[in-house]
Amino acid sequence: MSLFNTLTTPIFLKEDSDNSQHIARLTELKEKATGKVKDDIAREITLASYGQVGERNIAFELKNSGIPMVVIHDLHLQHGNLTAQIDYVVVTRKMIFLIECKNLYGNIEIDNQGNFVRSYAWNGRTVKEGIYSPITQNQRHFEIMKQLYRASRKNSLSKVFSDKVFDDFYRSIVVLANPKTILNAKYAKKEVKEQVIRADQLITHIKNQNKQSKELASSDKMMRECAERILALHKPNQTDYTQKYETILSGLTPASPAAPKPTTAAATAKDKTVIRESAAKPYTVATAPDKDLVAKLKAYRLETSRTEKVQAYVVFNDRQLADLISQKPQTIEALRLISGFGPVKAEKYGPGILAVLKSGTTAVALGKQTQSWSPSQLIGEKITHQSFGKGTVRSVSRQEIIINFPMTARSFEFPDVFDTTIWLSNPALQQKVEALIKARKR
Repeated sequence: MSLFNTLTTPIFLKEDSDNSQHIARLTELKEKATGKVKDDIAREITLASYGQVGERNIAFELKNSGIPMVVIHDLHLQHGNLTAQIDYVVVTRKMIFLIECKNLYGNIEIDNQGNFVRSYAWNGRTVKEGIYSPITQNQRHFEIMKQLYRASRKNSLSKVFSDKVFDDFYRSIVVLANPKTILNAKYAKKEVKEQVIRADQLITHIKNQNKQSKELASSDKMMRECAERILALHKPNQTDYTQKYETILSGLTPASPAAPKPTTAAATAKDKTVIRESAAKPYTVATAPDKDLVAKLKAYRLETSRTEKVQAYVVFNDRQLADLISQKPQTIEALRLISGFGPVKAEKYGPGILAVLKSGTTAVALGKQTQSWSPSQLIGEKITHQSFGKGTVRSVSRQEIIINFPMTARSFEFPDVFDTTIWLSNPALQQKVEALIKARKR
């Protein structure tokens, strides 16, 4: 069969992306805008371009790999109410790779619990913070692809074996595309190390995975047909991210009703683009009424870290400490909603943390807190986004809130986004979130 294989370099079935089209349209609108609107558009172009640079770094590595492969860029999938946006699908003779591109700021360390810790310089000091696991994010995409593969099987017998076939051929990879990022995964488990790599390691990784595979190599024709079947699953993203600026510049009334938020000078001043994960900020822990609880949690953290002979931030870092103070989870399930507390870590440290929180909250006067509240109560609530329209909260963690919109799912920084572009349909919960934002600002 190899005699009929002539492909020696990669080919792209789909090379464009919604992001590039989005930036191109924003650039056109920027030329027509003035004042604050022009500044807002310029800021959004900068944020979108940052992600685009990372994807271009990966495209460069793929194009210069010298490996016969078929590549799909920016694949949108939909299965029922679930959606996924996969940065790259790479079909080789033996394996199929689903690649999630992360152009993260700072250096990344992965510990033996699978937690991702980012460190970066800020005001003359090094800040360390837990971040949402990109492996978890890519795994959601992986599962949607698997469900679509299973649904494509025509008879019940092939459906039974579809999961095994899928797992034999498909691999999930997270690629850190920022060339300045240093990845430290020496303490990470083997299965984690195999999923997170730097962009300059991508081609070597693909070659090694194919070399280790015991599957038979496919022909050029079969490889391309496989990629075409995957591309046929693509659902173009119908959301128009530039509509808000086009509406402003044309002077027309938005098609969707404005969010129920007072239109004042102060509100207008805060109306700005959502801050993405790459725009790190300093974080202040705890307000005055929680000083005793902070001290108790820090004491527990120190004692636990010394017992286990690990760094204190491995137990929980200062950002997670602040979230423990603000949310005060009462169950392991609620604790797992905080970023950095995966199943293993929550089960390991959860009982001790919950015991400390319980001892620190029983003395709170009823007059100060008539009703307990946790951001986890936002799950399932209806929201309005100034660009995407109506949506439903899917999940909430320390740094991220994920919202399902009619055509896609999007993640935003929590809780800051509620101070800029998202409003809850439930006024009582909106007030709770705004109070949380004010407390953190203090």
